[in-house]
Amino acid sequence: MAADPWIVLGAGLLEGVTGYPQALHRRAPHPVAWAGGLISAAERTLNRGSPVARRAAGIVTLLLVVGLSAGLGLAIERLSAPWAFAPLALIAAGSLGLAGRNLYAHVAAVHRPLSAGDLEAARAATERIVGRDVERLDASGLAGAALESLAESFNDAVAAPLFWFLVGGLPGLFAYKAVNTADSLIGHREAPFTHFGWAAARTDDLMNLLPARLAGGAIAMVAGRGWRIMLRDAGKHASPNAGWPEAAMAGALGVRLGGTASYDGVPHLRPTLGEGPAPAPLDLARGLGLYLRACAILVAALAFGGVAWPR
Repeated sequence: MAADPWIVLGAGLLEGVTGYPQALHRRAPHPVAWAGGLISAAERTLNRGSPVARRAAGIVTLLLVVGLSAGLGLAIERLSAPWAFAPLALIAAGSLGLAGRNLYAHVAAVHRPLSAGDLEAARAATERIVGRDVERLDASGLAGAALESLAESFNDAVAAPLFWFLVGGLPGLFAYKAVNTADSLIGHREAPFTHFGWAAARTDDLMNLLPARLAGGAIAMVAGRGWRIMLRDAGKHASPNAGWPEAAMAGALGVRLGGTASYDGVPHLRPTLGEGPAPAPLDLARGLGLYLRACAILVAALAFGGVAWPR
């Protein structure tokens, strides 16, 4: 069931102001951590046997986690519906499925030491948000890694959750977060996740098809440029979705993203997105500004939807 755009907007603004405070997380871990714990426990228990058995176990795990998550969202909607505080309950619960403020904070934590020339601190901050090896990255490599993470996560943390909250209510939002969490934990091509994580990876690809393109379009829209690069280079990315916001970011900033990256000591040749120089620390600051403006575009779209929403 679709959600009232004003509810979705309220959840986005609440998360943007408060995030999920670390002090609270220490006492009550974020619900995503609960889903992650369940997925990890299932993987340790069920990821064994033949490729067919592993794939079947992965499907069962995904259905279990998504079902529990969507069921929780539905229960919150149903239980709060008779009460006057129902909109506030939906806004508070919906904010748990968003991570826009935390994303900005994590990328800004890279920019601050990077702009001051403290590469060691910048590497430590970058390591928290990317999976690649960061030990040998210079200032340009760190800026590029953070920009790629910012662009891709704009979809995963903001655009896609808002989209699924809007079209599917809390059940849709919580189902998306469960799938996205499963993909990040087990949706890898490498062993031992090749077969067990197949369902998570494919479902995540499907659920991000439209939001990722909307995220890329929002970046290009606020920049006033980047459309050509996005349309030209998005398909080069190994992911059917991540290339859209990443190529849009590259085109918007007039820099090159992608290229060779090392994972666990093994170099991976990745296609280049965009054209122009490699990113500099200043480009990371510009990227953060684009991110905030792209978020503002989504807020404006939700407000317009709220005005047009039938009462």
